[in-house]
Amino acid sequence: MHPLVPYLLGQKHPSGTRLVNYQRCLRTGDIDSVGDDSHLTFFEMLGNWSLGAYFKEDAIAMSCEFLCSDKWLGIPKESINISVFAGDHTHNIPPDALSFSLWQNIGIPSHRIHRLNKEENWWGPTGKTGPCGPDTEMFIDMGGNTNEFPGSRYLEIWNDVFMEYYKDERGMFSLLKHPCVDTGMGIERMICILQKKKSIYETELFLPLLQALIEKTPYRYGHETSTDRALRIICDHLKTAVFLIADGVLPSNVGQGYVLRRLLRRSIRHGRKLGFSGAFLFQLVSIVQNIYATTYPFLKEQKTFIEEEILSEENAFNKTLTRGEQEFLKMLGKTTTSHISGKNAFRLYDTFGFPLELTCELAHEHGVSVDIDAFHAAFEAHRNLSRIDGKVKFKGGLVEQSEATTKLHTATHLLHQALREVLGSHISQKGSNITSDRLRFDFSHHEKMSAQEIQKTEDIVNDKIREDLPVTIQKMSLKQAKSLGCLSVFKGPDDEIITVYKIGSFSAEVCGGPHVIHTAELGSFHIQKEQSSSRGVRRIKAILKE
Repeated sequence: MHPLVPYLLGQKHPSGTRLVNYQRCLRTGDIDSVGDDSHLTFFEMLGNWSLGAYFKEDAIAMSCEFLCSDKWLGIPKESINISVFAGDHTHNIPPDALSFSLWQNIGIPSHRIHRLNKEENWWGPTGKTGPCGPDTEMFIDMGGNTNEFPGSRYLEIWNDVFMEYYKDERGMFSLLKHPCVDTGMGIERMICILQKKKSIYETELFLPLLQALIEKTPYRYGHETSTDRALRIICDHLKTAVFLIADGVLPSNVGQGYVLRRLLRRSIRHGRKLGFSGAFLFQLVSIVQNIYATTYPFLKEQKTFIEEEILSEENAFNKTLTRGEQEFLKMLGKTTTSHISGKNAFRLYDTFGFPLELTCELAHEHGVSVDIDAFHAAFEAHRNLSRIDGKVKFKGGLVEQSEATTKLHTATHLLHQALREVLGSHISQKGSNITSDRLRFDFSHHEKMSAQEIQKTEDIVNDKIREDLPVTIQKMSLKQAKSLGCLSVFKGPDDEIITVYKIGSFSAEVCGGPHVIHTAELGSFHIQKEQSSSRGVRRIKAILKE
């Protein structure tokens, strides 16, 4: 969504005014709902866009045709319920009466068109300001005893967002000159409907994984809600973990790595409930890979690395999980209140590697709460105490900027690409530090490099130096850089303009510089040491000689 904001505001898109896309998505905001019939952390989304080409009339007509026509999905119109925007009196935004009448005219009776408030039927802006507007959502009636809408009886499958407003810095809304449409359809939910399943976990995207898990446990699926939920959580979280690791994310205690670690550790604990006492998740990676063999072949290329990374995380957490759970029960037995203190929750995190969410989950199972604010206070106090002032770094990990560090910086780019050629495409940068004497490069890899691998890497770098490759600079959007396969550790919006340094046709990497003009300036490259930096991360120290 965010990369398209300039085009929603009128800038011409190079591909035209009618666009379609699909994307892999990760969402952990409603992780507590995962395990029911319809919620996932990893899912795929289909979308179509109108950048001023059509609006509500055509969007709703096309949505209905695609859903209900026998030419397309053939879903009975009688099973469809609709929600529309009920209006916002606070900001003087009227109800979306047009969408209501359009659905009526198409054949959806008024009692199946539900007016909902802004919390349910409004989208955006992505930041404090920007394009936004009401939406209309499509639901399938899955049957059941409750008529509450929206509720468990109704499965949302598609959302048409009508970008017709702009929110400014004052919080005021004005009409856009060229209203646009943004739609999103969840593939997993749609497959669930088309295959006439009650749950997304019973479709072809999950069933092989679910069956493999069931074969390893004494439990039967569909007999007990708690065990069904545990099986589903493991299926979802493992799939998400596989894709995260394939995209270069490794378990850690910060950022994306923390999300991955949280998912894996949550899966391990639910595995304990099902009788797993040792590592088991890594054995299921091949099943995820087989499910997506045609769509995402890169999973097969990285299968061994993904298995090793998950096995390593399982082994590490299993060592402390039992002790951590025992410690939790001790804390619970000593407490005289109905909650676990923030200090104790932080101790579980700091000593046993328990994510806060896992402690909260344990607490919920035992009917107590966790003092979350006090946990964050303890966490912040610990971080301030342990924070050590480091040297101020310049761009690209440079501690200083000189002719020597500039050469070593360019050599780091050559090293990065050489490692990918020798060890595999799973290699990604995890840290860099360059002084006038040497470079230090941290990268994702699970095993110690052999002497042959080290020598081959060094040879490739020296070959590229001898070829005297030109180093060129190109400005482009981050999205374009990604599409061209440029290496990057930069995190930002896809439309942000960044700098790509290319070394001949050998290396292309998002970077702030500085670099030499030709690789022959580097002299010769020598790897001095290869060692472990942390679990799943290796470190190389190297120098240049004249």
